[in-house]
Amino acid sequence: MRTRLSQLALAALSLAAAAPATAVGLPEYGTFGLDLDARSTAVKPGNDFWSYANGGWAQRTQIGPTMDAAGVTVLMHENASSNVRRIVEDMARQPAYGTAGQQIGKLYLSWMNEAAIEARGPAALRPYLARIQSASSHAAVQALFAEAGYASPLAIEPDVHPADPRRYILNIAQGELGLPRDYYLKEGGEYARVRSAYRAYVRQVQELAGMDGAEAKADAIIALETALAKVHWTMAESREQSKTSNIETRASLEAKYAEFDWTRLLASYALPPAAEVLVMQESAVKEIGRIVAATPVQDWKDYLAYRFISDHAESLPASFANARFELYGRTLAGLQSRPERWKRGVQLVNSIFGEEVGRIYVERHYPQAASRQMRELVEDVRAAYRDRISASSWMDSATRQKALAKLSALKALIGGPDSYPGRAAGAIEKDDLLGNLVRADAAARKRGAERLHKPVDPAEWLVTPQTMNAYYDYHSNAIVFPAAMLQAPFFDPRADAAVNYGTIGALIGHEMGHGFDDQGRQYGADGTRENWWTEASAQSFQRRADALAAQYDHYQPLPGAQVNGKLTLGENIADLSGVEAAYAAYQSYQKRHGKAKVLAGLSGEQRFFMAFAQGRRAKVNEAAMRQLLVIDTHAPSLFRVNGTLRNVDAWYRAFNVQRGDAFYLAPAERVHIW
Repeated sequence: MRTRLSQLALAALSLAAAAPATAVGLPEYGTFGLDLDARSTAVKPGNDFWSYANGGWAQRTQIGPTMDAAGVTVLMHENASSNVRRIVEDMARQPAYGTAGQQIGKLYLSWMNEAAIEARGPAALRPYLARIQSASSHAAVQALFAEAGYASPLAIEPDVHPADPRRYILNIAQGELGLPRDYYLKEGGEYARVRSAYRAYVRQVQELAGMDGAEAKADAIIALETALAKVHWTMAESREQSKTSNIETRASLEAKYAEFDWTRLLASYALPPAAEVLVMQESAVKEIGRIVAATPVQDWKDYLAYRFISDHAESLPASFANARFELYGRTLAGLQSRPERWKRGVQLVNSIFGEEVGRIYVERHYPQAASRQMRELVEDVRAAYRDRISASSWMDSATRQKALAKLSALKALIGGPDSYPGRAAGAIEKDDLLGNLVRADAAARKRGAERLHKPVDPAEWLVTPQTMNAYYDYHSNAIVFPAAMLQAPFFDPRADAAVNYGTIGALIGHEMGHGFDDQGRQYGADGTRENWWTEASAQSFQRRADALAAQYDHYQPLPGAQVNGKLTLGENIADLSGVEAAYAAYQSYQKRHGKAKVLAGLSGEQRFFMAFAQGRRAKVNEAAMRQLLVIDTHAPSLFRVNGTLRNVDAWYRAFNVQRGDAFYLAPAERVHIW
């Protein structure tokens, strides 16, 4: 996967991905790649550029009843899901691709066989709930924490060692709760409403399973989760690499966190006393240990039973699945009705057999020519970053040389991995959906335990080719663009050059920018966590980052609900640096190919920024927005456009943005980092 790219002779290349005449036919949107009907030209660009570019679309577009959002990425995700559906249904009808194809088909059939699920009823739960009820001590409860299918107050899994990206280390972190942390702790009508709905849900699923005393148990379960939430770190705190890389040995772990039964919790990992482990949220893990010891065994058993039912509700009769939808779909996400069953089935198959499906997806739906075109774009944006870092006025020479070395070493992985080793998922039966999920979880845990004692596989991707999400990997210093991301409007070989630079070019720049954001800058060229900054350069960077965070702290997408500038800082830095680098790359393109013509009354520079804004086109319902403001490291799309561009000098020139416009910033107040 992480293959180093050779340096291209950029000045001699014609950028096939961006050139208007390199592909036959019209682009997906309009005559040159922009959706001109999406605009609201009555809006002044400097007052609200997102609405200027997308306001017409926003007025016409309604969020579907099974969706919490509408927009560009939603449509792209729907397209990718439809392609995956054809793959899994083909495997269900007539399996190909050997054992993998058979397992894909059988898993999907077990999901779609609603009659069999209803016939089994709550009886499918009995062996798993009986396992919980047999626990008679805290030690037995902690053994369950380590078993497949059961919840745990700790999340334990291997990850790349921050000090040596060639090997793995066991990570220990705070576990997940039934609700996002803030919903337990914050006051106010919306939080109180969700807590009330959650209590009703906890009671309901227990009653559906035939459990006695559901009312009292619901109170005890919520009290336990609230106690855990109080000691959990916030999302913003948990993304701080400098605070979450605490190395212990197996021996020191047992001494420092003695409330846990580490022999049982780590039984499957075969760790000797001198083996290293990484504790992410130290204070939280310590306090969770105290809560584990202080909470009665019966309360833990009730909690584990509830969580098992809730976590597997979709594999149980419709009464369970409907109850879960009412809480997590309707109350928390604002959905009006459930997505079609096939869509949820595709999601399930992807979660278990994503690599196997991904191999078929690339064969069927990814033109290899796209990789060549993407690599040319990558190198053009890389060259722009190189120029900008070299010309940086706030970075001293020693730090600049390290930054340039990291940029040169950065790898670009496009489409899909070079190999698909496949992942055993245990026995898959067409009439045992719940058992399939538990066995798949057991197989995943077994792979994790085996991985811990092997070197890091440089060919492994963190996502599948059909995933709608590009990413930057700190540990391999690589940007990754799955096949599903490379579709219009993000990437269209038939579109105008300005459009491709403003969409996929800005996204390439965004992912590269993560290598130099507030967390990525803590890793070197080879993926080792290291401080390669002089104190002076680090302070200069931090001043700029703090200023950007302060800007976002003032944005309020809903009354009384603000963006968290610290939580979203990494993404905001990547957005800003990405669009500035992509714009610089577009200027280099015009130097090679000539000044872009005016199209539909828009200059090339205007088309670039319009494309950037239309690539961030999204509407999110209020319930989902409130949840995202708590858990998402991305700002809402409105501010990913307006909040970013108000710091970009070229945007002011392109649209004649003046003092007095709502998003005008004086030049001295604009943040420039990379």
